[in-house]
Amino acid sequence: MAKEKTVYICSECGHREAKWAGRCVVCGAWNTFVEENIRTKMKFSSDEKKTAPVPLSRVCGEEKNRIDCGTEEFNRVLGGGLTADSSVLIGGRPGIGKSTLLLQTAASAKTESVLYVSGEESAAQIKARAVRLGLSEERITLLIENDLEAITAAVRSLKPQLVIIDSIQTVICREAGSIPGTVNQMKFSAYELISVCKEIGAALFLTAHVTKDGVIAGPKLLEHLVDTVLYFEDGNDDLRILRAEKNRFGAVDESGFFIMTAKGLLEVKNPSALFTVEREGAVPAGIARAMIMEGSRMLPVEIQALVTPAQSSLSRVFSDKIDGKRISRIAAVIEKQIGVKFSDRDLYINVAGGMRLNDPAADLAVAMALYSSRCDLPIPQSVIFAGELSLAGEIRPIRFADKRARSAAQAGYSLIILPPPGEKGGSWGQGAAAAADIGGCIRLIFSSDGQQK
Repeated sequence: MAKEKTVYICSECGHREAKWAGRCVVCGAWNTFVEENIRTKMKFSSDEKKTAPVPLSRVCGEEKNRIDCGTEEFNRVLGGGLTADSSVLIGGRPGIGKSTLLLQTAASAKTESVLYVSGEESAAQIKARAVRLGLSEERITLLIENDLEAITAAVRSLKPQLVIIDSIQTVICREAGSIPGTVNQMKFSAYELISVCKEIGAALFLTAHVTKDGVIAGPKLLEHLVDTVLYFEDGNDDLRILRAEKNRFGAVDESGFFIMTAKGLLEVKNPSALFTVEREGAVPAGIARAMIMEGSRMLPVEIQALVTPAQSSLSRVFSDKIDGKRISRIAAVIEKQIGVKFSDRDLYINVAGGMRLNDPAADLAVAMALYSSRCDLPIPQSVIFAGELSLAGEIRPIRFADKRARSAAQAGYSLIILPPPGEKGGSWGQGAAAAADIGGCIRLIFSSDGQQK
């Protein structure tokens, strides 16, 4: 038996209300409630599956087999490969290359059978892409369908080792409404697909578009349902960055780097040169380099700052790769501790290569880039920084400082500025110097009369 039910669902977070409301009480968004008529099945206790409790000591805790995706960068982000019967959600803007990445994975993954389900493209379009990329098509079974019941029936019938759904926004379940892409449709369809794939032991890829704010379209519950959440971002030019935001089978801070070409996505095994600019002449003011940590890798990244007189009575911060509030905090610390005024200036911050920075160790490089631009004092290209800046202007300890120092030396930098070592009287070794605060760092790079040392 089934009955009709009308609910109002927030399109931003998925919160449900029995009546329409102007503002969501969960996420605070205005005018986001959408009316949906859904059919709910009546469940009886005799029909429900009953599971018995099991002592934890009797549960098998062996790690499941990993599936080689065919590229080292993709395997790295997943934590060593795709775990059997796991579910992975990949988000990214339309046209960034999600379908290309998954079609290449379908052709190169070390599996016996792959079911590729598309609700957006025709079979001819997918065939043309596979031919253009020169992919092997032997193990790929193609299904052009958006009906959930037809998809789950095909999965149960074929029993593939890998299932790819492109995309979850196009899947329709008749019992959840008639419009694809709604909050209720995505939640119900994702749950059913995950359940069916776990039932047959298949790994599952789901693709999803992102909103204008850069988050996966649909409810956050969709991210809670899956085992792994990946975001596919674009840097400058043809650079693509794959990041893990959630991973039950590996680290959540790993990144994979790819270049989009006419032959598809090519992995970048050594991305160190992607985020710096080599110059033959003098280095302009406002340039500083940070040794950041991306997953298990150390990467030198160039921070570019431009400080100009404010165009209005209020100073503004322009930065899309580093949080603007973080930039404002660093500028306020320099103004308070050093006396260099930023409150009447507009601040422009860029990261070479389009890398989005979250590592706190980039604070010191951002601070030095701002100071360099404000005072028109260039920083030598052979110097690199790594340190977190406190509100008191202190350079706080960071993770793996010794590894950053070794990586800087291997990359050819003659000096890396780090926080003081933990041991009293200790040092980081040759090619590294310690600074206790932002003032000490400035004195290490520049002499007292404002010139380079």
